[in-house]
Amino acid sequence: MAQAKTKDIMLDGIFRNNPILIQVLGICSTLAVTNVLKNTVVMGVAMIFVCAFSNFFVSLLRKLIPSRIRMMMEILIAATGVILVDIVLKAHLPDVSRQLGPYVGLIITNCIVMGRCEAFALSNPPVASLIDGASNATGYALVLVVIAFIRELLGSGSVWGVKILGAWWDNWSIMVMAPGGFFVLAILLWVVKGLYSREAEK
Repeated sequence: MAQAKTKDIMLDGIFRNNPILIQVLGICSTLAVTNVLKNTVVMGVAMIFVCAFSNFFVSLLRKLIPSRIRMMMEILIAATGVILVDIVLKAHLPDVSRQLGPYVGLIITNCIVMGRCEAFALSNPPVASLIDGASNATGYALVLVVIAFIRELLGSGSVWGVKILGAWWDNWSIMVMAPGGFFVLAILLWVVKGLYSREAEK
C-alpha cells in the first residue's frame, strides 16, 4: 500500500501533474537558464534539492509552526536550502555559479516550492512530502533539460559545449535569446495538451 502511494506521488509530480507542462508554473526559469544545457542541469538539481528540503522540513515542523507565520517559515526554510546550494556551487562550480547569477537565489520565489509546501507538506508526513517535493522538482527539471537541449543544439549547434552540428549548420541566434525559450515551451505545451485532450476524449 505504501509503495503504491509512493509510486502515485512520483508519477503525479513527474508526469500526470507536471508543474510546467500541466500546471504551467515556474516558467520564468525556462526562459532564463535554458540556453545552455550544463547550466540547466545544475539548476534542475538545485531545484530538486531545495524543493525536497523545503517539503521535508515544513512537514516535519508543521505542527509546531503557528498558522499566522506559516508562509514566513516556509520562505525561511526554502531560503536555507538555497543558501546551501549557493555555497556548494560557489565552492565547486564557480564558473556555473557566475553564469547562473541571481537565478539560484530566485529559487526561493519559485511558486513550485511554495506551492508544494502549502498543498502537500502541511498535511502529509515528512517522507511522503520529501518524495512529493523531489518528484515535482524532477518533473520541472526534466522539462527544462529538454528545452535546453533543443535551444543549445539549434542555437549553438552543440550539446553540453560539444559541437554536434557541422559547418553546414547556420545557428539560429533566436534560440539563445528569451524568445527561443518561449517558442520551444509553447511547442511542448501544444504537443502535451494535444495528447491530453485526445486521452480525455477517449
